[in-house]
Amino acid sequence: MKIYFAPLEGITGYIYRRAHHKYYGGIEKYFTPFLSPTQNPDMTNREFQDVLPEHNEGMYVVPQILTNRSDYFIRTALVLKEMGYGEINLNLGCPSGTVVAKKKGAGFLAFPEELFRFLDDIYSGLEMKISIKTRIGVESAEEFPALTDIFRQFPVCELIIHPRVQKSMYRGVPDMDCFSAAYESYSGLLCYNGDITTVQSYENIVGHYPNLDSVMIGRGLLSSPFLGEEIQGKQNPDFRRFLEFHDEILHGYMEIMSGDRNTLFKMKELWFYFIQMFPGKEKIYKKIKKATTIAEYQSAVELLFQEGEKSQ
Repeated sequence: MKIYFAPLEGITGYIYRRAHHKYYGGIEKYFTPFLSPTQNPDMTNREFQDVLPEHNEGMYVVPQILTNRSDYFIRTALVLKEMGYGEINLNLGCPSGTVVAKKKGAGFLAFPEELFRFLDDIYSGLEMKISIKTRIGVESAEEFPALTDIFRQFPVCELIIHPRVQKSMYRGVPDMDCFSAAYESYSGLLCYNGDITTVQSYENIVGHYPNLDSVMIGRGLLSSPFLGEEIQGKQNPDFRRFLEFHDEILHGYMEIMSGDRNTLFKMKELWFYFIQMFPGKEKIYKKIKKATTIAEYQSAVELLFQEGEKSQ
């Protein structure tokens, strides 16, 4: 069973991906946060830096594109192909209100006829692998059989299903009945995405779907970066190694960002997930959140790691 690292906007950029790949194993593919092409043919500097081949050496990285314009998708995909990428992912899963309002991400699912024409354009216009990451509908899971009928008409190299509708965001539980129906009826490669946060939750999915090709994990890997290794039975949590991983990310952000404030903002975003490895350490976590300088931040983090090691 292959394990993929899901993209999280603003979090799993190349700084994070490189550090995770260096210190942890078990990941077959890393997907980039989405590129959002516009009428301007150039990527933003942030997007360009994130997909620059030298920033992703040694990893299988799949750039993800978010758009409802086939010409924008094809233009961006061709640039990525020139960079050396052989697979591109189409984002039909983002549930954000601002994205959906523009008929992108999961919002595009509400327009099946336009979606069909879009897919027809990109699959006929590109000679490269195109995978799709999708929700099961906008309002109801009853929308998904018709969407699946559309997907099966194209050479989708892999269909990654997050079995929630857009309106659910990340609330509630995944609709496993809907996923089961797709598992039974869809003949192409399927990947499951949603709420895999522990070895047990992974094993539950594998047990129910033994012929599944892969799973995609996002928040579970952010909260436990070693989860891929744990699933493979290779590694137990190691706080010293985690500190080295953390420091690699910190120094990476310090190199590309100006001032402590911007760097600390990025690191505190990560701690929303990291803190789950340190139950009962809320007081020290508050010091991390309140830090206004890198020195204050590092002092609080070191204290947290010392406490974490004591509790192992």
